Amino acid sequence: MKIVVLAGGISTERDVSLSSGTMIYHALKEKGHQVILLDVFLGYQGDTAHLFELDEDWAKETGRVTEKNPDIEKIKAMRPDGDKVFFGPNVLTICQSADIVFLALHGENGENGKVQACFDLMGIKYTGTDYVSSALCMDKGLTKEMFASHNIPTPKGISLKKGEEDRREVPLPCVVKACCGGSSVGVCIVQDEKEYEKAKEEAFLYDNEVIIEQYIKGREFSIGVMEGRALPIIEIAPINGFYDYKNKYQAGSTVETCPAALSAEKTKEMQGYAEAAFRVLRLRNYARMDFMMNEKEEIYCLEANTLPGMTPTSLLPQEAAAEGTSYGDLCEKIIRISLNA
Repeated sequence: MKIVVLAGGISTERDVSLSSGTMIYHALKEKGHQVILLDVFLGYQGDTAHLFELDEDWAKETGRVTEKNPDIEKIKAMRPDGDKVFFGPNVLTICQSADIVFLALHGENGENGKVQACFDLMGIKYTGTDYVSSALCMDKGLTKEMFASHNIPTPKGISLKKGEEDRREVPLPCVVKACCGGSSVGVCIVQDEKEYEKAKEEAFLYDNEVIIEQYIKGREFSIGVMEGRALPIIEIAPINGFYDYKNKYQAGSTVETCPAALSAEKTKEMQGYAEAAFRVLRLRNYARMDFMMNEKEEIYCLEANTLPGMTPTSLLPQEAAAEGTSYGDLCEKIIRISLNA
């Protein structure tokens, strides 16, 4: 099968996307597929006629995909047209020539439905959910509204736009986060007024709207859902602080237990909420839901992730492994269910 693994981009999660994409690329190559790893923003400027026939990692040879390069302005400077057009040279042409595009994108543009909508118009097959559910889940405020209207417990909260008067309906301590961010970028747990104002200021750097919600003290969990069925629950216990960007992607920063040590009753309840969230948000193929459980064992669904990470420390592959599914088999399963959707 001819597969494009699409990664990179210019979001705050570029590095995570490249890490996911690199692992997916190698796993699918080992499975015998014709695979190329393509940076959605930088593209490819060479001859594309025989691109799928290359045996070597062309990306490393050309320097078009780097393992780590968080300097977005430097990335933009590598394109003659800057960021006027999101798709890099030949990206759409190469994707059209593939059997399917494995979306390893994270963050803005990759997960907000714009890429998915473009691919739908061009008849390009891709992994993951469609543009409608992508856009809905990217907006944490809309997600919370959907949860509340369908009796899926979620922390109480409000959305606040830049320049809007702060209604202060959520008492301290609380959580402040960018409305459309990911990987816990722009997320802060605040204890006092000084921290609160600083957290809002930081969150507004990433988005023009922020979410201010009730802080839930307790245990943190995540549940992947594939074709509407919940995978085993994984518990996330950061050694220091909360499950922020550093703890998500730095090996050894977090203790992860899968299956989580929960009673059969609580396991069924939480998985039921994950499957309900999948339906309510009109998700397709696969996604991942994040949860908190307080000291009274009350469960709260935080948000949905439409393109879960596939890095060495990511949660979805660990949950699949708990059912006996290897990383490579998981990648192929994601492709199979996406093609059949």
